[in-house]
Amino acid sequence: MSAGQVVLSTSERILYSGRSDDKHFHGVAIMMDSVVKRALMEWTPISEGIIKARFYSKLIKLTVIHAYAPTNDAEEEEKDKFHDQLGEVISQVKRHDMLVLTGDMNAKVGNNPSGLERVMGEHELGSIRSDNGERLIESWVSPDGKTVNEIHHTLINTKFRTSVMDTKASRSADIGSDHYLVRTTIKLKLCKVDNKENIRSKFDLQQFMDVDVSKRFRIQLRNKFQLLTSEAERDCKNKDDPEERLELKSVVLEKAYVKTAEEVTERREGNPG
Repeated sequence: MSAGQVVLSTSERILYSGRSDDKHFHGVAIMMDSVVKRALMEWTPISEGIIKARFYSKLIKLTVIHAYAPTNDAEEEEKDKFHDQLGEVISQVKRHDMLVLTGDMNAKVGNNPSGLERVMGEHELGSIRSDNGERLIESWVSPDGKTVNEIHHTLINTKFRTSVMDTKASRSADIGSDHYLVRTTIKLKLCKVDNKENIRSKFDLQQFMDVDVSKRFRIQLRNKFQLLTSEAERDCKNKDDPEERLELKSVVLEKAYVKTAEEVTERREGNPG
């Protein structure tokens, strides 16, 4: 497997994972513009057919998995290997992340959603579910009940399906292929990753051994936490999703600890203020 990244003259960055034998088929990639690439937290080339990237936003994180599945006529062993790997990658995604799977899944899931109403969308083309379609559904309906909404093989976890604003196929795009481009618009505000050092390197934790420092920290943390919690409760009234409310409260908790530590301790020498 060969993997890496390329920055284009127009500033877009491409993350890729593919073959290492100079044969130009298979392979996957994620292209990011200047705004999105600043939000990139980490990325992982899984195989020549799967790549994963995680992006930062203030309330939730976004994990994108881009995949290229074997064709329906491929050997069973090859299909088993791909879908087992895809299922494993999906299972490792952080529980609170918005999860989006895109790519060429070479799958037909049919138009009969019986028993899978929370998994399948309403506009799938074709009436017959292929073997790859069965495997794709199995990859997403996990033992813990995770389900997704499917829209033209752009898949997203069910709890975030209302974030999908639009999905359409661009049949007129001239890309030298018998495939159509699929474009999905998702409502999510990505933010630049905070590259400051973590809290252990920001602060000299030995200072908390001092009784006076420890006491000031507890008192100010209690006051700050009460204030921030009141603000968070007001914001939570506008959040219908319990997962979003939980994420917002966790951000408040982290902010309270960090801000209080900044006020009662001295930074390590040489660290940014």
